Formats: sequence, structure tokens, C-alpha cells
Amino acid sequence: MKKYSLGIDYGSLSGRAVLVDLETGEEVASSIFEYPHAVMSDTLPSGKKLENAFALQHPQDYIDVLKNTVPAVISEAGVEPSQVVGMGIDFTACTMLPILSDGTPLCMTDKFSDEPHAYVKLWKHHAAQEQADRINALAEKTEQKCLSRYGGKISSEWMFAKILETVEKAPDVYDSTERFIEAGDWIVMVLTGNETHNSCMAGYKAMWHKRDGYPDNEFFGALNPKMKDIIGTKISENVLPMGAKAGVINKRGAELTGLCEGTAVAVSNVDAHVALPACGITSSGKMLMIMGTSTCHILMGDEEVNVPGICGVVEDGVLPSLFGYEAGQSCVGDHFEWFVKNCVSREYMENAEKQGVNIHKYLREKAKRLKVGESGLVALDWWNGNRSILVDVDLSGVILGMTLSTKPEEIYRALLEATAYGTRVIIDNFEENGVKISELYAAGGIAEKDELMMQIYADVTNREIRISASPQAPALGSAIFGAVASGYFATAADAAAVMGKIKDTVYRPIPENVAAYDRLFKEYKTLHDYFGRGGNDVMKRLKAIKEEAANA
Repeated sequence: MKKYSLGIDYGSLSGRAVLVDLETGEEVASSIFEYPHAVMSDTLPSGKKLENAFALQHPQDYIDVLKNTVPAVISEAGVEPSQVVGMGIDFTACTMLPILSDGTPLCMTDKFSDEPHAYVKLWKHHAAQEQADRINALAEKTEQKCLSRYGGKISSEWMFAKILETVEKAPDVYDSTERFIEAGDWIVMVLTGNETHNSCMAGYKAMWHKRDGYPDNEFFGALNPKMKDIIGTKISENVLPMGAKAGVINKRGAELTGLCEGTAVAVSNVDAHVALPACGITSSGKMLMIMGTSTCHILMGDEEVNVPGICGVVEDGVLPSLFGYEAGQSCVGDHFEWFVKNCVSREYMENAEKQGVNIHKYLREKAKRLKVGESGLVALDWWNGNRSILVDVDLSGVILGMTLSTKPEEIYRALLEATAYGTRVIIDNFEENGVKISELYAAGGIAEKDELMMQIYADVTNREIRISASPQAPALGSAIFGAVASGYFATAADAAAVMGKIKDTVYRPIPENVAAYDRLFKEYKTLHDYFGRGGNDVMKRLKAIKEEAANA
């Protein structure tokens, strides 16, 4: 009887499940469930208005993913639940929620159903920048060893900035919280009844280190007296390595999914990091770009090197015995979606409809006809701040060079190019600091569908780019770890050799385009350093003026 592993990828707007044949590596079925509450950035379900820079989610949406996608893939594949031997899940991170010790989210209690800080704080919740600044100042003052491992800055997107925000803005929520937990670890808890914390999320998003653990209580107490004993109480010290078995599906998990009680469940993982073995990447020096609403840049190395401005370096953070490096861009797919929703004329929309294509494809086809540099535009890709290498959510976007003759496709292409320049900054930063990158890969919906963008990336970085063969690389990666947790494969590398895959497609740099983009990149880098490194803090002043006006 054939055996299968199930992987579920929890993204920013939906959950995606994939069922994989463990003998052949074939993805035999998949299913997607869109979150009914999506991202709550304006109001709670009650209509209560949210503050600026909030990005919340409802944990019920995550439960509904289990209830809808798992039965769907079992039905589509025509297999028996008993044939599914393992399951893994991955999540955006840091995506954090406060819970009671039995796993009940505070936002699902009567007392806190209308309290914003009781809800899930999505990775792109940026309202904790003030708290992140104070964490960084204290970490620098007290010479915390962890700071250099995170490129010199702790992000507002991470665990303790969001917790400190809760302490200060909603102390009753903090006092009532029995655990702050990553959403990925919470879903594993829902499925198994076991509270576990994975080394990937703890290492990259919560200042945890394999040998040093978390910063000491004195550090947290200096941030806020309420946080003095947070480690071991509201933050569990039960951190397990990637590929470990978190437990097995219990009665509740079986009722939610239709899977059999006793099915192995792997510890959760970060969506970007789990995609590496899905592409067959199990060795050092190969960078994978996971491209969606944002982009994560992940690679592995043989030693720990402190690189400024990255999101972190974590031992065993991707695979055992290697050091995982992470960097990223906060706005990629969101960048283009903003443009088509807000800046494209009715004429263009109607033309796309007449041609039977979506507006993105219509703009891409027109942008393809432009020569490199023909638009006269250069843009900064900071519509959602800068994750790497400036680590500053208060930065904002720029388009330079527009005239009365500028066309939508020219702006669209400039935005595509801006994200490629941002990736080149990240690659250059790694290599300048001793982390060599020998090969470049891409995964995700953009890599799968957008030939123009991938060619631009090849030209801007002057590197060949190989593409994941799975349209659901993170879900496939989670299935790989589910197979390891079940014992079907001894290691993730063994599983990846069977289940991981890339396409034959290779995007190769075009020499004349490389030369033209080198000139444009110099202009991008000048703007990047001028606005991002203190030459002109106009973006931050404008943001302050905006907030003053909104609160007046």
C-alpha cells in the first residue's frame, strides 16, 4: 500500500495543502483555502478601528484551513487516511498570538474578543517599531551577543517587539496570557495537544540560540518589569530541532482533518526556510528566493558568520549541521498589487479584459517591449519598509524620473526592477561579508508565472536562476519534514532527494542587459543610501506628520 505525506503552507492570505507520494515524490493532490478574515489592518470583526501599521489575523481562519484543505486532498487523491503517515506545516513568521495554557486564543474568549492585542499579530504587523528600537538600544548597551547574529538590529516584525508592545499597550492582555506562541507552533498544538517550539522560528524571530538560549531575565526585566520572568513562563523553553516529531494527531486533530489518530506531525517551520529541501537544496552556498507578497532570501553555510543587516543566522535553522542565513524584502507581490489597484487607468483595465488576460499579464506584455532604461525611471522598493539590509519599517517608496509622458507599463517595469535591485543589495551584502553564493534559485507564484521578472532578476544580479518545479514549494517542504517525522526517511536530505525538484528552465543573464542594469543599479544604490542611511530622513518626517494629522 502506498504511503503519503501531507504538507500545509500557511501564507499571508490563504492556506495551501499538498499530498505527496513518498515513493515517487509526485504531488498527487492540492487544495487552497482563502482566509475569510484575510488581513485585518483597518478594523476588527466588530468594526472596532485599528491603529496605523496594524496587521492582525483571526486564528479561526487557520483552523478552517485544516477543516477544508485536508479532506479535500484526501478526497481528490482517492486515498485512505491511514495511508498518510506524516504531516508537516509551515507558517509566515513571526506570526504571534497570545493563548491560555490549554491553547485557547485570547481573542476567542468573551473578555478579549474586541481587544486588538489579543489577536494574531501577522508578520507584517509594524506597529511595534518603537518597541523594537528600544530593544535594539538596550541590546547594544548591554552588549547582547545575539545582536550581531541578527545583522545588528532586531526587527519590529519579531516576537519580543510585539510582546513588548502588548505589555505597554494592553497590560491586561499580557497579564492574562499564559503563553505567547508562534501561529505555526499553535497549529501543531491544536493537532497534537503538545506545545512545542521549533528552532527555526525561535532562532530567527525570538533571539534564541542553540547554545546560548534566550537573553537572560535581567535583559527582559530592563525592557519592562513585567517581562522579567517571561522565559519559562509566557515563553516556553521547549525548543525542538527541525525535522523532529512534535507528536501525533490526537482526537481533536483527527476530527478537524479526517486523518487517523496517531499520524506523525513534525514540528512547525517557517514558510521560506522549508522551501529549500523542496527544491532539492541540502548543501551550502545556494540561495533560494521565495517570492510572493514579500520575498525571503535563504541560504546555508558551513560556519557562522555575522552579516550586518540580515534577518539572522541560526545553526540548524534550515537543516541539521549547517548554518541557515535569512534576509528579505518586505514588499514584492504587494508592491505590484498596490499599483494595479490604485494607479492603472480604466482604459488599460478594459483592454486587458478585451484580451482575456488579467491586468498584471497585460502590463507585463507591454513592459516586455521596453528596452532596459527606456522608461527613464528608477524606484525604491520600500512600500512596506525595508527588511534587509537597512531593517527599517519607517522607510517608504520612491519613483524617480516621471514625466507627463510616463506610461503605466513603464512604472510597472520600474517597480519590478526595484525589487531586483533590492535583491542585488542583499546578495552583494552577503558576499562582501564572507558568505559566498554559488547558485541562485527561485520559488513561489511569481517565479512560476512571471518570465519577465525572472529575466530582469537574472540580468540585474548577473546570475543564472533555476526555478522550483513545485508551485507549492513550502507545502512540499512541509511534507518532506512530515515524512521525516514519520520515520519513512531518516533525514530531510534523504527525503529531498526523492521529493525535492526543480524545473529544467534556467534564466540566464543577457550581457547587454547586464551592462545597462549596472548603470541603473548605481542610481538605485545612491538613492538607497541617501534615503536609507541618514542622508535625508524625509520619509520618517513625512510619516510623523501623517500620524499627527491622523490623530488630530
